[in-house]
Amino acid sequence: MYSIGDILLGIAASGIRLATPYLYAAIGETLGQRSGVLNLGVEGQMLLGAFAAFYVTYRTGNPWLGLLAAVLVGLLMGLAMAFVTVNLHAEQGISGIGFYLFGLGMSDLLFQKLLGTVDSVKGVPDAHFPLLSDLPVLGELLFRHNWMVYGAYALVPLAWFVLNKTPWGLMIKAAGENPHAADSLGVSVAKVRYATVTLGGILSALGGASLSIGLLKIFQQNMTSGLGFIAVALVYFGSWRPVGVLMGALLFSLVNALQLWVQVLGLPIPADFAVMAPYVLTIVVLVIVVQRARPPAALTKPFTRE
Repeated sequence: MYSIGDILLGIAASGIRLATPYLYAAIGETLGQRSGVLNLGVEGQMLLGAFAAFYVTYRTGNPWLGLLAAVLVGLLMGLAMAFVTVNLHAEQGISGIGFYLFGLGMSDLLFQKLLGTVDSVKGVPDAHFPLLSDLPVLGELLFRHNWMVYGAYALVPLAWFVLNKTPWGLMIKAAGENPHAADSLGVSVAKVRYATVTLGGILSALGGASLSIGLLKIFQQNMTSGLGFIAVALVYFGSWRPVGVLMGALLFSLVNALQLWVQVLGLPIPADFAVMAPYVLTIVVLVIVVQRARPPAALTKPFTRE
């Protein structure tokens, strides 16, 4: 039997871990949206990143090479998305769904042709902090996670610093709020959007990799199960601020951890209700938050120099 303390500690520790893929994808999407580009293809980028990381790790036994493969896949997907939205001025919502379907179908095809069955890998190793890892409660809560977990949380202050304390951050916000004014001051709106959308693709792929070789150590078809779309929702939840995204990611991951513990404890709650809890929360939060949130003024609007 688990005590109440064990259950609460387990939920909190699991919630911290499960926020990892949300954070990678949502921080990347935050940068892209702040520059004026909505990418609904995050889920597809996560799936291809998850497969690339898993497959390379499975073949080489080296998770760091797997992460490099995910970065390369995310780079290519991000560049493709940037080309379609920045150069071709395609409708961002529709093109994003197209990239999602491409990632879903391609990852499924590659899985069937190259693997064919679900297998496991060793994955990214856990970080070891002498003495800190052995602390009661805090040790399990904060100091027994793999390196990708710490990388995800490190992104939050880094993204905040870039957006608020650097010239590039000013250019990103200018491109998303008033691209014509930014262009008149010598800012290349196209280059800024290319950079943010490509970086967003890389971070989304790393989010998928954090799932396949960081948390679960396996790959299976459609393993993200909507995480990419929740990551997009988290950008709205956090009002396009990295700290707000962090709060939202922790909220959603804690709800997800809670539903997992409901199943572990065998509580008399239908499993289907528990599984859909994070998605119901997504809808409720969006209904509440979108009414007060103010997106970047040029979000989804193509820019053409006059």
